[in-house]
Amino acid sequence: MPTGPVVFILNPAAGRGSAESRFQQLLPRLGRVPFQVVRTSAPREGTLLARAAVQEGAGIVVACGGDGTVGEVASGLMGSEAALALLPLGTGNDLARHLGLFDPKTAIDSLLSGETKPLDAVRWQIGEEEGSFVNVAGAGFDAFVADRINTGFRYLRGTSAYVAAVIDTLRMFKACEMTVTVDGRSHRVKAMLCAIANASSYGGGMRISPNSDSGDGLLEVVLIQEVSHLEFLRTFPKVFDGKHLGHPAVKVVQGRSVLIESTRPIPVLCDGELEGITPAQFRVVPSALKVVARL
Repeated sequence: MPTGPVVFILNPAAGRGSAESRFQQLLPRLGRVPFQVVRTSAPREGTLLARAAVQEGAGIVVACGGDGTVGEVASGLMGSEAALALLPLGTGNDLARHLGLFDPKTAIDSLLSGETKPLDAVRWQIGEEEGSFVNVAGAGFDAFVADRINTGFRYLRGTSAYVAAVIDTLRMFKACEMTVTVDGRSHRVKAMLCAIANASSYGGGMRISPNSDSGDGLLEVVLIQEVSHLEFLRTFPKVFDGKHLGHPAVKVVQGRSVLIESTRPIPVLCDGELEGITPAQFRVVPSALKVVARL
């Protein structure tokens, strides 16, 4: 069990602005556990606050928000002895879902247990920018969907928001020629999207890579090749239980390093945040973090 104080890093804007009130409702479950709460007020601030918490001797740093908040906090903890914990208060909460911590009360109970397990991270380079993520990255259709959610559908949450954005995005979307190089071996495809999965789901419960193990030192590269819009809509519901993997247009490759190149620039998202356009490089960092596990 990690030693040192518990620091909650809360993103009040998470969950369409509901995170603060939900956090206050959960506080009584902590009992007499000493803790500190700091709040983000700007993008990327979660990383800086996590680094500051480590410097002040935190034993557990809790990311309170959605997958974007988790990604920021995790980036600030890499290479430290502090453990990452999750309190899912965001829209998608997909890493929490993968770890069995989707219910906030379960997440609090797990935090109190203090049990941890290894969690891989993924370093990325997109253009001149560099960073890391812990859940799933995507290039192509899924990144366009994320952008659509960020600019609209703010009256919807979770799965409803993603489904609405998928339908709206598909009207204008065209597949793109990609070259995806995994551990030095190139795959040239005309694809709808390429997902780089450290964990199993994104987009509010879409199990894009149901077999992913976030502690095995490997990435699952999921390529969805070009299909008609009608076929895409017909198959899309299967992603919520992972059954899309049986479709002939879906290809899965495992590896430790990935390079995505495309004939036209396409957006790339990491842990739900748009980070730039292709080309993009990814490299797994095995056991980069300790994450508080489910009881």
